[in-house]
Parts: sequence; C-alpha cells; structure tokens
Amino acid sequence: MDIFLVRHGEAAASWGESSDPGLSELGMLQAERAAQSLRELVPGDIQLLSSPLARARETAAPLAKKLELPVRLCNVFREIPAAVPLAQRQSWLRQFMQQHWGEQPEHLCEWRAAASQQLLDLRQPAVVFSHFLVINAIVGQVLGRTETLCFRPDNGSITRLRHTGTSLELVALGEEKETVVY
Repeated sequence: MDIFLVRHGEAAASWGESSDPGLSELGMLQAERAAQSLRELVPGDIQLLSSPLARARETAAPLAKKLELPVRLCNVFREIPAAVPLAQRQSWLRQFMQQHWGEQPEHLCEWRAAASQQLLDLRQPAVVFSHFLVINAIVGQVLGRTETLCFRPDNGSITRLRHTGTSLELVALGEEKETVVY
C-alpha cells in the first residue's frame, strides 16, 4: 500500500512572518502540478489527509476537487511545534536543522513518533499534505537516521512510502530544493 507525502506549495509568508500563511501564486501552481502528478499515481481507494494549516489545506484542495474526495485534517501532520515566539522561530529552526534527534526534548521526539505511527495505522492508501520538517521526521525515522534534516523536499514535491503491513519503506524521495530559512 502506497502513501504519498506532499510538501505544501510555497507559502505567501515566511515562518517568521506568519504562523499560518496561505499559498503564494507560485504555491498555487505547485499545488496544481502536484495534483496532476498524483492523479496519475493514486489508486481508487485513496484517502486524503492534511495538516490543518492553511498552506497544506490549500495544497490539498486541487487534488480533492479532481478526485471529488474530502480532505481529513490531522493535527499530527502539523508543522513542528516550536516553543518560541514567532519572532524567534527562524533562529530556532536554523539551529534545530543542524541537530540530531537524540538532542531533542521529549515532546519533539513524541511528535516525530506520532506522525510515523499515524501512517502505520492507515489501512488504505493515502496522500498526506504536510510540511518540510514533518516529512523529514518521517523519512528519517523510516531510514533509521538520527539527523533532524535528512533531505530538502521542494514545495509541492511528492515523497512516496510503502506500507508493508508492519513497517514503512521509502520508495522515492520527492524533488529537492535548497530551502532558505529567512
């Protein structure tokens, strides 16, 4: 059973400017492109799941419309919980992306485990619309990596996993792009 992890399209504002921005014009185009690609890949019994944040929901919308399916919002696929004020998030994020999971507080390790467990609990194929670090956390756990940053999924990229019934396997990483945290 396949699970597709889609990074949201480009946001209209950076992480330090808004806690819940929607998509930019480019982000909307990326969402449309992802929907076109996925339409050819997904089986008929697919389910659509999304982070509740605007940029993920807006990325899910074109595929939901094409397939005439609802999108179920799942808090577990929400962006990493940064326990710092909005103005300090960029600095916190830069530091976090240079670290390892063994250095992280328990609540972040639990967040990572919950996202992977949610995928293991699925009983039908799914497309999950989520975020850069959520996808990294899941892929890192699947690959047994300790770094918080394993790859740099581009906006609108599609990472493919296979659910074997008892574990998750990486089929293909999504397209990568150098992400600037500004």
